Amino acid sequence: MNQSPKQQEVSLHAFDYWHVIKNRYGVILLTLLIVFVTSSVITYVMPQKYESFATIEVRPRERTIDPLGYMIRDNGPTMSANFFGNEFEKIKTRNALNRVIDKLDLTTKWATDRETVLRILKGIVNTNNIRGTDLIQITVRHTSKEDARDITAEVASAYKEYRTDLEDKNHDRGVSEIKSAVRQQEDKVEERRKVLTTISRTKEIIYRGFGELNANGGLDEESEASFALSRYTELQSEVSQLESQIEALLKYDSEALLIYASALDLPDNIIKNLYPQYLELKRSIEGLKASGLGNRHPTIVSNQKIIDQMKADLDEGVVNLRDRLKGQLDEEIENLEKAEIKRAETKTAALERSIDTSDYVDAKRDFETELGLLEQMKIKLMGEEINSELPYETIIIHDDPVISYSPVSPNVTLNLVLGAVVGLIFGVGIVFFLEYMDTSVKSLEDIESFLQVPVLAVIPRGVGVLHNQNGMSPDAEAYRILRSNIEFNRKNPEDNVISVVSGGAGEGKSTTLANLAYICAQGGYTTLMIDGDLRRPTLHTFFDINNTVGLTNFLTTKLMLEDVILQTNIDNLYFMPSGILPADAAGILNSRRMSELIQDVKQRFDLILIDSPPILGVSDASVLASEVDLTIMVVQHRRLPRKMIMRVKQAVEDVGGRVIGVVLNNVDVNSDSTYQYYTSYYNYYTPADSQIGAPVGISNTSPNQKVSATSESKEDDLY
Repeated sequence: MNQSPKQQEVSLHAFDYWHVIKNRYGVILLTLLIVFVTSSVITYVMPQKYESFATIEVRPRERTIDPLGYMIRDNGPTMSANFFGNEFEKIKTRNALNRVIDKLDLTTKWATDRETVLRILKGIVNTNNIRGTDLIQITVRHTSKEDARDITAEVASAYKEYRTDLEDKNHDRGVSEIKSAVRQQEDKVEERRKVLTTISRTKEIIYRGFGELNANGGLDEESEASFALSRYTELQSEVSQLESQIEALLKYDSEALLIYASALDLPDNIIKNLYPQYLELKRSIEGLKASGLGNRHPTIVSNQKIIDQMKADLDEGVVNLRDRLKGQLDEEIENLEKAEIKRAETKTAALERSIDTSDYVDAKRDFETELGLLEQMKIKLMGEEINSELPYETIIIHDDPVISYSPVSPNVTLNLVLGAVVGLIFGVGIVFFLEYMDTSVKSLEDIESFLQVPVLAVIPRGVGVLHNQNGMSPDAEAYRILRSNIEFNRKNPEDNVISVVSGGAGEGKSTTLANLAYICAQGGYTTLMIDGDLRRPTLHTFFDINNTVGLTNFLTTKLMLEDVILQTNIDNLYFMPSGILPADAAGILNSRRMSELIQDVKQRFDLILIDSPPILGVSDASVLASEVDLTIMVVQHRRLPRKMIMRVKQAVEDVGGRVIGVVLNNVDVNSDSTYQYYTSYYNYYTPADSQIGAPVGISNTSPNQKVSATSESKEDDLY
């Protein structure tokens, strides 16, 4: 599947990052080594520290069962959201740590003042809450394992004592406040008692505690009036009932009267028992008659007499019952009248007595209220005093500190790993920072984008002088590409005078020119090298040629051209040394004789390559660029900033020269996959030694074949 442009761009960026790291891996390794060694040294010189810890439980001061049997909770600290944070600070307070200093005599042991010891303790004592529990762990780190153990134990003990003393003080203060409140309440109760006694004596009322009162040692008048009223109401009800019964007895007659009278539930009511017997006997006579007995039958006659007697008894009973009810009614009416009189008398007395005792009632109520409050306060005080004697610990030490025989600091493994990681990260950061600050030419795209000229060749790093090597070596292939690109990029075949310039010294322009000339000569071109770097000539050293006579001699004297052009030991390759250093190099180069020289050699040679000094350093190169047909810029990979390279091109163009292209020299092909791809074919297409032979299709021509007949004798002298 083909990648999208966006995916290709991301992939390209990733390769760019990798190449940045690969190109500057030495900086990364150096930084890593420095940081790692530094961390190792620091770890080595750091003092070893031992850690001891104690686990304690901190509980709020509370009582689940009061000594007097009440479920209460006192006003001690509660488990608020900031409870553990508060306790952590209390453990490291000055008051708690001062106890540690005094018990262990740390000022003498450490030979320093108390404030310094306090600062040290605050720095080495740490506290934390064990997750998911109510436990606090106190840890101490010190260079002495014994001191770590002793300080941890004393910190836990001092905190326990400090917390206990603080809570005891708060508890004693609370008990003292309760006692003071009890004394004040006793004074109030005594005052209320005196007021109540005075009113009791004045009103002649006897106080019998929490209960009823009676001026004569009996019941309360209000209760007596209430009883009289209740009795009066009850008698009224009984009178009404008797009147209703008598009225009914007077209203009914005969059988209806007997029926009503038998239903009354009254004492000595014979009708209630006699009437059912009367009815039963009547039903018996009716049954006998129904069986055929006549009215004169002895049984009928005897039973009839009994019925008549019972009827007479019933009538008499009704009369007696009526009389008895009337007598009872008269008695109840009399009692009702007496009750009415009694009710009226007790009500009046109660009202009068209530008015007389209102002050007493208020005084009694105030006294009993204050007395009840005093009793509650005494119970509370008694409970607090008993509770202070009960054993209860708010600080419990679960793990006593012990001596640790293994140091916890420095952590050698962790420090070295962190040193390596930090060194690696720091090194990568430095590399990318250097890459960001580096504005030199790094790629083919940089040159073509900024200079707007093609890259004619990429010369790998480490390429030497080719004529000292096998001409078919892989390094020679780069210069063959350069030769081909020159042919394709020069529009006019007559433009055969080319100067080679660079921005600064040491970029490899002389080596590039020598190798290019060698390749061109090997390819059948009659090639002339002119060392135009009059100030620091180097071309003669590549061919072991004397530099005493050359270009400067030709320009300043009347020497013939054949006197200064020397043939090298390589076919088709000729060389004009620079000669002695003149006083004014730029002046003699910018002369008519120099122009005539160039026009003359153009006719004699297929290719003329002129070595120029650095164009940004001296003006000689600009003069040569104005005289030649084309100019090749040699740019060393990752050396000069882009702006300086732009100035090189601008300097050539300002004098009328034309830059045909750029040779990217001294390239580390491992720094970019593009260069690896670009140069990998050098080896692949390099012919074997058995294939090396004479060039095909190009004849070896000598310079005298290109000159006129008048110059043939001179050319013969040259060879």
